[in-house]
Amino acid sequence: MIIQNVKIFRENKKFILGAVQLKEDRIEEVILNQPWYSKAGEESLDGKGSYLIPGLIDLHFHGCKGDDFCDGTFEALQRISEYEAAQGVTGIAPATMTLPIETLEHILMTAAEFKKEQEKKKNCLEADLLGINMEGPFISPVKKGAQDERYCIPCSEAVYQKFQTAAKGLVKLIGVAPEEADVLPFLEAVRGEVCVSLAHTNANYDTAKRALDHGASHAVHLFNAMPAFTHREPGVIGAVADSPHVTAELICDGIHLHPAMVRATFRMLGEDRIILISDSMRATGMSDGRYTLGGLDVDVKGNRAVLASDQTLAGSVTNLMNCMKNCVLTMGIPLAVAVLCASTNPAKRLGVYDRYGSINIGKKANLVLLKEDLTVEEVWKNGVKLGK
Repeated sequence: MIIQNVKIFRENKKFILGAVQLKEDRIEEVILNQPWYSKAGEESLDGKGSYLIPGLIDLHFHGCKGDDFCDGTFEALQRISEYEAAQGVTGIAPATMTLPIETLEHILMTAAEFKKEQEKKKNCLEADLLGINMEGPFISPVKKGAQDERYCIPCSEAVYQKFQTAAKGLVKLIGVAPEEADVLPFLEAVRGEVCVSLAHTNANYDTAKRALDHGASHAVHLFNAMPAFTHREPGVIGAVADSPHVTAELICDGIHLHPAMVRATFRMLGEDRIILISDSMRATGMSDGRYTLGGLDVDVKGNRAVLASDQTLAGSVTNLMNCMKNCVLTMGIPLAVAVLCASTNPAKRLGVYDRYGSINIGKKANLVLLKEDLTVEEVWKNGVKLGK
């Protein structure tokens, strides 16, 4: 298959007119500045000048289409990964909620088995399970957000090892609230094994910076579930800004962050450090109504999801593709930069950039064709065009 006459995303944050040849599940050739390219016996498709981008990667979301990762079933994971792929999100690292340790172990074991089954498939046409993002349980009850504070616990290397064993090494990120325990021994113990993130934390600047200086390297949904960023108390956000090695998640659903704050964060951190996420919950792709998140009731109306108990924001109901579109169409971020933050940067964070996150020879043929208005026109997963 040759996809002709398309504007191809490049990692230098530009689009170049050209063509891309796919062979089986890989990118065989990338032809730049030559939109019309053909080979004898090869089927071709005229992209009509549309944008060709790598499949997006969501490294922090909880569910969609009525299912949640923490349901802990094969069936839920299958439906979630099918929905995500259809939206152009071809790689996923779903997030856990704050639940009992034994419950989390079961969820992780199910995910590990699901990953094993995916790898057996000759052509996996759902989103690839690239890892797991453990948002809880090592978080602060003070900044619990929509998490269940009954199960918040201080970070523990022994508990982390239980999780990683259950997941067969699939845990790629694990959140901590550094003010809840002496985090330095934990950071030292897991160094090189997993990315430690600051998550649902009430830490001040000094406490957060100490954790970042000693090995933490990621921030979960920056601005949300952490102290406000002010001129005398810069808090976690100020510590992240002062730590060039740290990446940060942003939820650009139009609810969690004001567009001006998104633009300011891009200026403050730079686009290479920002990762767009959806933080979507099971109501994504569904109608308004009452749902659950981590065992707590959530009311959904339009694109807003809140806890029924106190109206706290409870994740989003917007998938990553639509978050990326929001970033471009309503927040003023250039498309190539938004693609970088929704595909390239998460691939690097998850350690899979050798196979995902850009359009280069030898990489996975996971591609999305976007119209000028950013409507998804086609999705290829492992070189196979998905039906609509």
